[in-house]
Amino acid sequence: MKPTLLLLAAGMGSRYGGLKQLDGLGPNGETIMDYSIFDAIRAGFGKIVFVIRKDFEEQFRRQILTKYENHIPTELVFQSVNSLPEGFALPEGREKPWGTNHAVLMAKDVINEPFCAINCDDFYNRDSFEVISRFLTNLPKDSKNKYAMVGFRISNTLSENGTVTRGICTKNGQGHLTSVVERQDIERRNGQVMFKDEEGLWVPVPDDTPVSMNVWGFTPEYFDHSEEYFKQFLSDPKNISNLKSEFYIPTMVNKLVTDGTATVDVLDTTSKWFGVTYSADRQGVVERIKALVDDGTYPSKLF
Repeated sequence: MKPTLLLLAAGMGSRYGGLKQLDGLGPNGETIMDYSIFDAIRAGFGKIVFVIRKDFEEQFRRQILTKYENHIPTELVFQSVNSLPEGFALPEGREKPWGTNHAVLMAKDVINEPFCAINCDDFYNRDSFEVISRFLTNLPKDSKNKYAMVGFRISNTLSENGTVTRGICTKNGQGHLTSVVERQDIERRNGQVMFKDEEGLWVPVPDDTPVSMNVWGFTPEYFDHSEEYFKQFLSDPKNISNLKSEFYIPTMVNKLVTDGTATVDVLDTTSKWFGVTYSADRQGVVERIKALVDDGTYPSKLF
């Protein structure tokens, strides 16, 4: 069975100043999602599922879904702050969505095969899709609790415009993830990639250190694990009382790894990540996509 690609597209895009998921950056108005889907189809994915907000469904169907007709099956699911397990009520004043792993949970009823979850507004490049597709496709039938993440080399995720924050990964001798630690103020200094630690000291890391850019490979029982742990998350007073608390994918993965429920292979990729976080990033992304079109990596019109 071909794996499914799950695109997390329900973000508010507040820092960017609009729905960056729908922003045309390619030569014919292609979005970053279009390039991800083009690469996913070539890598052997068989279905696309989008997690979006209900309030921009009409625009999304008109501007996005119509492109993929006759190319690959698609489905929409909706993330709502009110989508809570039985017995839990929305805290008064809560408006912020519950985070990336809550978004993943929204797809439980439409995904019954191995799947890859990604951000919709990150440009991951082709090799990362080939790497995760190969892993998911080669899983034994009815495989459970054997997951993967694409570990981008930290040197391939830096910004020319300032420091970045990344989840720096460690793995054991079997290549399995043991931890993801978010580090801030990462940049190249005097030729060496470095981050600033809690004491304000600059710590060097090798160029090939793996970091998480939210490219995860799971099998369907991951939804069951997530449902159960989301209840625990909501039962914690510090989470339910914090109107900005979020249930992230790394939160779930870390629990499964720590308690020995699952293993997560850290897969290497040569792909170079880039993305749009702030409005000022846009022109640089447009230029990088144009360069990939000019060198023949992508056709000028994808669909």
